[in-house]
Amino acid sequence: MNMKRYDYLLVGAGLFNAILAYELSRIGKKCLVIDKRSHLGGNMYCDHIAGIDIHSYGPHIFHTNNKYIWDYVNNLCEFKPFVYSPLACYKGNLYNLPFNMHTFYELWGVKTSVEAQKRIKEQLIPLKNDNLEEYALSTFGSEIYETLIKGYTEKQWGQEATMLPAFILKRLPLRFTFNNNYFEDFYQGIPIGGYNSLFVNAFRTCELMLDTDFIQNRDLSKLAETVIFTGMIDEYYDYCCGVLEYRSLCFETETIYMEDFQSSVVVNYTEREVPYTRIIEHKHFEGKCTPNTIITKEYPQEWHKGREPYYPVNTKRNESIYKEYKMRSILDQNVFFAGRLGTYRYMNMDQIIKEALELFKQLKK
Repeated sequence: MNMKRYDYLLVGAGLFNAILAYELSRIGKKCLVIDKRSHLGGNMYCDHIAGIDIHSYGPHIFHTNNKYIWDYVNNLCEFKPFVYSPLACYKGNLYNLPFNMHTFYELWGVKTSVEAQKRIKEQLIPLKNDNLEEYALSTFGSEIYETLIKGYTEKQWGQEATMLPAFILKRLPLRFTFNNNYFEDFYQGIPIGGYNSLFVNAFRTCELMLDTDFIQNRDLSKLAETVIFTGMIDEYYDYCCGVLEYRSLCFETETIYMEDFQSSVVVNYTEREVPYTRIIEHKHFEGKCTPNTIITKEYPQEWHKGREPYYPVNTKRNESIYKEYKMRSILDQNVFFAGRLGTYRYMNMDQIIKEALELFKQLKK
């Protein structure tokens, strides 16, 4: 006799499982969703304080070139256009991001792409690109590296730049136009009122168990035919192949009793001596008119067991350990590992949705 009460146990109430739950419910599957936090949405969760929507775990701007994915998320909640144009602060001076003609003008006073390219070329140091510092010096030149990359990156990852892989920087655009749009995707936006409505709609037919740690309650897996696990893959296997490294974050949010604090949704602080990497001013996501403002300072910190893992540290050592877990997971035919932590890699939101839909198609078969 089959004692299973659910078709699927979804461990983690973040974006991947939200999309999967939404699709599974549409074909009549019963899902139990558990999460160790007290809310849905994972790192995309938003608080609502004094009329301002707070991106509680850092800014999340949705961007994609895939019209199907864009239409899909707009079906779950209503998005508004939003252009992400952060600033960088170095020793009291402000610079536009990503690196573009505004940045080069602020650095050197140059006004044409020819002048900017000449200035960068003069500073390039040809190196092997074996690490982040070598890649930066051979791609962006010494002044951009020292002013806008080195301190921020070493704070973010807690390591010297010479010890970090080059691919971390390869997502950084280098433009020779006056274009402050950080992303180049055709569709860009944020949900009106924050992301919470997306998760409420996606999980609306599921049974929820919040404040529940799956690792401490593994017997819950007996209630379902299949488990979708979006937590840390090494924790799932009790670290039997080794402990993977992550970077954690600490957020300090405060109300500032003035109408505007920094006139920008995000300002990065690129000096190593400044302990936080950026300040987020949440009202600028939606241009709210409020008498006060709310800011969040984001501090990178070393991860250890008990802290939230935010970013995998994709060194060769960690990749080797992950491959062992990946091979082990293949043997667990009723468990699927997904999301950033389950697959130990950084992914944009549109990529997460795409992979969730692909897994749904696989499960449906």
